[in-house]
Amino acid sequence: MDNITHSLVGWTLGQTGLKRKSRKGLAALILGANAPDIDVFLGWAPWAPLATHRGWMHSFFGGVLVLPPLLAGLLWLLDRWQLKHGASFKSGLEMHFGWLVALSYVGCLTHPLLDWQTSYAIQLFTPFDKRWYHNDSLFILDIWIILGLGFAVWLSRRREKRAQSNWRRPAIIASATLLLYITANGAETAAAYDAVSAGAPYVHPQTIVASPPPVLFWRRNLIWRQDHGIWRGEYRPFHSVGSLASYSGPVPDGMSDPIARRALLTAPGLAHFRRWSILPMASVERRPCEVRVYFEDARFGGFPGRGRLGESVALPTHAKGC
Repeated sequence: MDNITHSLVGWTLGQTGLKRKSRKGLAALILGANAPDIDVFLGWAPWAPLATHRGWMHSFFGGVLVLPPLLAGLLWLLDRWQLKHGASFKSGLEMHFGWLVALSYVGCLTHPLLDWQTSYAIQLFTPFDKRWYHNDSLFILDIWIILGLGFAVWLSRRREKRAQSNWRRPAIIASATLLLYITANGAETAAAYDAVSAGAPYVHPQTIVASPPPVLFWRRNLIWRQDHGIWRGEYRPFHSVGSLASYSGPVPDGMSDPIARRALLTAPGLAHFRRWSILPMASVERRPCEVRVYFEDARFGGFPGRGRLGESVALPTHAKGC
């Protein structure tokens, strides 16, 4: 999800009272909630899981275990440096390194759990499991979460500044509401999955992704693959709970072409694409001296070579005269 949402989740948890456990506690929660996204700067890394966004840095065995102690250590060093230079802290809190580590873990853990909710997917168990997991319960930028958590943080801080005893309550209610919201949206997605198989067009998808549209969180835009065809549908529970409101397809995904399959599996220039693509599509353009193969992930476009995240590769034909 977007980093505003990640930050607000960490901040809201801090306003539940967790930030009072240690000096720099709120910083640990907010920075920890964003820390796994450091992998956007590691695309050059020679180790594929580390260089893949939402890969090792977002997994339970990677970033969630490694990043929190590093973050806590950096915050502790900053605190020592500030004390050495005579800084005073308005919070009046003591530094408790154990709590600082714990809060860093809490913050870091919220990041993959939130990213898992989107259709962009995440490698939760890399490097031991390269599969991408997606719960499809939230849009990548959910305005309702941002508004709800933002209001809760504002109200909690307002009460805190006025020394009201119930200043934690808005954040606690917001945190519980967020869990209920995600759970309800997950159930909605499960119903959308069932509608694909239970109602027309009566298919059994090999891979399926459902994405809530912006604002209209109760709807689902579905994309699925079956027998080298890409289908698309729309689920609207107020139209019908057990069937799709509309659907189209199948559109050939192009992956039955042996040239497309060979290019995707072997071309070095496509290493990044084949690591993250869940629903690859391809089109093959044959020329006298080369074959150019265009790829796209069906989640982000329906025409290989035209989408914003598409890739292409040229393969020589070794024809005479080339």
